[in-house]
Amino acid sequence: MDMPMETWNGLGAQLMSLWPNRFYIYSCAALGFSLWLCIQFVIKPKKQNAKHLQTVSKVTEHDLAKDKTGDCHVTGVKILYGSQTGTAKRFATILAEAVASLNLPAEVIDMRDYDPDDSLAEEATGKNVCVFLAATYADGKPTDNAAWFCKWLEEAANDFRVGKKYLKGLQYAVFGLGNSLYTDHYNTVGRSIDRWLWMLGARRILSCTKGDSNVARSIHGSIEADFEAWKDKFLTRLEALCKGQKKPCSGRCKNGRCGTKKKGSPEAPDQEQRALRQEEKEWLELAVTLELPSSESDPGSIKEEEPFETTSEEESSGEEGGAASPVVDVEDLGKMVGRMKKAQRERQLEEEASQRGRSQQAPGEDEQREMITPALREALTKQGYRLIGSHSGVKLCRWTKSMLRGRGGCYKHTFYGIESHRCMETTPSLACANKCVFCWRHHTNPVGTEWRWKMDQPDVILQEAIENHQNLIRQFKGVPGVRGDRLEEGMLPKHCALSLVGEPIMYPEINRFLRLLHDRNISSFLVTNAQFPVEIRNLEPVTQLYVSVDASTKESLKKIDRPLFKDFWQRFLDSLKALAEKQQRTVYRLTLVKAWNVEELQAYSELVSLGKPDFIEVKGVTYCGESSASSLTMANVPWHEEVVRFVQELTDLLPDYEIACEHEHSNCLLIAHKKFKIDGVWHTWINYERFQDLVHEHKRTGTAVPFTSADYMAQTPSWAIFGARERGFDPQDTRFQRKNKTKDISGC
Repeated sequence: MDMPMETWNGLGAQLMSLWPNRFYIYSCAALGFSLWLCIQFVIKPKKQNAKHLQTVSKVTEHDLAKDKTGDCHVTGVKILYGSQTGTAKRFATILAEAVASLNLPAEVIDMRDYDPDDSLAEEATGKNVCVFLAATYADGKPTDNAAWFCKWLEEAANDFRVGKKYLKGLQYAVFGLGNSLYTDHYNTVGRSIDRWLWMLGARRILSCTKGDSNVARSIHGSIEADFEAWKDKFLTRLEALCKGQKKPCSGRCKNGRCGTKKKGSPEAPDQEQRALRQEEKEWLELAVTLELPSSESDPGSIKEEEPFETTSEEESSGEEGGAASPVVDVEDLGKMVGRMKKAQRERQLEEEASQRGRSQQAPGEDEQREMITPALREALTKQGYRLIGSHSGVKLCRWTKSMLRGRGGCYKHTFYGIESHRCMETTPSLACANKCVFCWRHHTNPVGTEWRWKMDQPDVILQEAIENHQNLIRQFKGVPGVRGDRLEEGMLPKHCALSLVGEPIMYPEINRFLRLLHDRNISSFLVTNAQFPVEIRNLEPVTQLYVSVDASTKESLKKIDRPLFKDFWQRFLDSLKALAEKQQRTVYRLTLVKAWNVEELQAYSELVSLGKPDFIEVKGVTYCGESSASSLTMANVPWHEEVVRFVQELTDLLPDYEIACEHEHSNCLLIAHKKFKIDGVWHTWINYERFQDLVHEHKRTGTAVPFTSADYMAQTPSWAIFGARERGFDPQDTRFQRKNKTKDISGC
């Protein structure tokens, strides 16, 4: 259909009218094209980012440690340990293996080999996480291998010339190893390292956690369990850091998604409250450092914080401005005291609530723990102990083995006439109140100041002790050199040396245990470390009661015995006074440590007048081999001639005592009261049948028929007397000289 001429003429006229305005038309077109180009530039990067996010969602766990720009949040973990007995070192190895399972490199470093002056600042600029496993040693001091590291860190933290941002960027966590029985120095080193790092601007990723080797008070039952719980928490936090999370993770993650509650959620107030409590605790520690005259600044009043509570970001929110300075303006003291009082009130409320909760518990819910932890059981079993129940043990003495073969008995055979092959060495309490430097058990046994564990019945302990002892004796059947008559006699124990390990007198039923021994006509030789005077006074008749007198002054006793009690010296003196009240045989046992306690003759003589013992055993210390728990060496072991000279000089100061017996093979001499020398003949041996008659009569009549040590003495044979040619070796046996063999140091 053709268009009419009129239409064409009208359209042409309109087009001709636009021609003069063509400039505006071109401008609009250019503007539209420019807008289109801008839109394309904006949309294209968004599409590329969406594709990139799809790719990132398919990376491995190791790639999660990197962000979209390729930067790493955590490049590895360095584990520094300070260890004396090897526990912290073992924990460090376990932690390194766990970190390696996350595809992260882990390095275990001995603090002795780490130079903080050169290396610690480099850690702050890197992206490693530093972990410090620090044990607290004697008197709250660091272990030998951590001494220099701690000294440097303390000086740096308190040196005004070192900036408070010196370690800014360093991420760290501290796990302390200690024993809460040492109340004045509990985990001092771990807490100090944590505080010093914080003062230098480092950021902790977990609160300082205190592992407790005191089974009764450990949060999880043992220091190993404390470490395992902390390790799990640390690994969870480490994974969160690898993913770039700055906030502490709640640990409630399911199906690969983090369950940490956001701000405003029902759980947020709890997290904020925990963060506030952590901040109050930091202020309180700072107040203690400044020695503020406030009752709230008393460290003893600080409630033990809940373990494994992650430190809030508020704690380190001052990173932009550096770490908090230990110098506080006077204007801020009011706020500080207010915060401390608020924290104190919160702690009191929490304590009251927890006490109410405990009072409402069922009787079985607050059950006491076992003394022997799985790790301790494994260690003692490897040493040859036969463990009984949850707190007792038995072990075969090397002198028992020796006498079975006719190679001689121990010094108790020479001094008191026991039959070494019929002696059962046991203990109803593996725990001890001291950590003596010469302990030949290398401190594998637990420590304690009071009984806080589950308790086994004495009849069960005794029955199992005898059965285990018989099984150990039975193993010698057919061994070359073993005498058949003595093997048969050894199956029927006649003596019990309660000196295996630990503090037998701590056992609450020790008197029942002693009565059961005597009912079986088994004599009792009980050893105590003179830290339980009340228990000594309450002790029923014992065949022979020993008190270890390892030093004669307060300073040397603390150095050698390393007691747990704060009032150890008064307890020591009271124990000697309690010993003087006993009517049966009593003994001081002195262990000479060369260069430690051999120069205190006058002080020893004063202690003898205090306790009035019947006998004094003086023995040179036995070197138990190299031990990280002790600094003793062979140089501390006196020669037998030196022990003899010491005994002679001591006897000169004791007018009522003389040297009675000698056992050269044990490097031991016996000083006896002159009342045991009748008509010029020594009577240091024991009439065991007579003792059993007396103790049974005492049990039947109560205290109506008292008896004394003079009632069951027996004549000492000539070969056992000091100065005899045999020097204490029984001529009925054959002396065996060891050649190029490792010496067995076990014995009573």
